[in-house]
Amino acid sequence: MSEEPAGVGAAVTLGLLAAWALHDAEEVATVPRWTRTRVPELRARRPRVPEPVWRRLRPVTPREFTLSVAGVGVLVAVVSAEGQRTGGRSAVFQTALTTFGLHGVMHLVQAVALRTCTPGSVTSPLVVIPFTLWARGRLRRAGVLRPTRARDLAGGAAVAALGVAGSHALAGRLTRGRPAPTAPRALADGPAASRPSAPGSGGTSPRGRGVGTGR
Repeated sequence: MSEEPAGVGAAVTLGLLAAWALHDAEEVATVPRWTRTRVPELRARRPRVPEPVWRRLRPVTPREFTLSVAGVGVLVAVVSAEGQRTGGRSAVFQTALTTFGLHGVMHLVQAVALRTCTPGSVTSPLVVIPFTLWARGRLRRAGVLRPTRARDLAGGAAVAALGVAGSHALAGRLTRGRPAPTAPRALADGPAASRPSAPGSGGTSPRGRGVGTGR
């Protein structure tokens, strides 16, 4: 009976979570401001870019985007744990790893298409793509790398897209469902709101209602 390959260690399996965290830390730091300030300018300069691209880049608040990233982080942590449990053999883990690398490539394509540095385009060539290639190499040397099939990648990309979309939707509901704090009346209406109304103006005077109204 032949022995089963030992698999790979935490540097590969839990390393996926660490690499993802570094990459998304860049996005958390840049996406809210970038979508608010750069997207309108780029949209005017690049009229040939398809409309769905701009809809995906709608402005988001820092809180909403951070909550969304946290939701995706839970999914990545589950996948990494499954990879650790199986020594990297898990098909789900390997598909997620390859999808992560392709995600980095798409960031670079986006940056080239828009001719500017976009959120995620810094850590993609420095972290995402190198880690994916290194981790796949370790899986191959350990004898547990599965063949890369187009249908597996398509399925992985679809699952990742659904996970991201669901996380964004949930974060949006959690943040937009809370009423914005209102300022005190005097502050909200401006300095004039704290001053008495002039006689004859029909407003309320310090002496009571109706002064200057003839009543």
